[in-house]
Amino acid sequence: MNGDKLFELWVYLAGTPLAGLTITLVAYALGYLLYARCKLHPLANPVLTAVVLIVVALQAGDVSYPTYFAGAQFVHFLLGPAVVGLAVPLARVWRSVRALAVPIAGALLVGSTVALVSAVGIAWALGASPLTLASLAPKSVTAPIAMGIAEQTGGIAALAAVFAVATGVIGATLGKYVLDAARVRDWRARGFALGLAAHGIGTARAFQVNTEAGTYAGLAFGLHGALAAFALPLLWRAVRYFGGA
Repeated sequence: MNGDKLFELWVYLAGTPLAGLTITLVAYALGYLLYARCKLHPLANPVLTAVVLIVVALQAGDVSYPTYFAGAQFVHFLLGPAVVGLAVPLARVWRSVRALAVPIAGALLVGSTVALVSAVGIAWALGASPLTLASLAPKSVTAPIAMGIAEQTGGIAALAAVFAVATGVIGATLGKYVLDAARVRDWRARGFALGLAAHGIGTARAFQVNTEAGTYAGLAFGLHGALAAFALPLLWRAVRYFGGA
């Protein structure tokens, strides 16, 4: 196919929902190809590469975000079934999970608290606005949940999604080095930490490294999302109420 035909094809796709779907799939395929060439090195995270390629493509092709998302929403829809699918490996080790119920609950409570307090505390100390703080608070849960929480706490849903994706990419990329430095060797503990701190992106990285780590990452991912969706709006209202009293 010559350059003229490729250009004509791109002009056609740019005006239809197929643009978003095509850009997303091609960008991730190229990102994963680079990831595989780098032997799954965490610094070559395919999500980060795909985000960069998508931004460049949208800018170069002058494709608006609504037009892009009209096609990308088909991939976005699959997030739900993918999360539900995490229950399959979890069911296989359910007896082990039940035996570790108390440590898991403790790790969930401590981890979610640290994720919230550290981010919001640092941002507050640096002079961030209440709007930014409300958008930053749910950064460690997956983007759809973070957006819903931000809407309930008075934050900006789009900004919350950016914070969530950035947190996931950073966690999946640097998590290995942090856990190695902390001398955390148990795959269950490593996976749980990644899933709790870096939600779905961290869970994907954990599965690529070790099945057991991925299973516990999925567990943390789900538990943290459910806890945050329930508790964060209530906590935020309480802070605002007592802070204004």
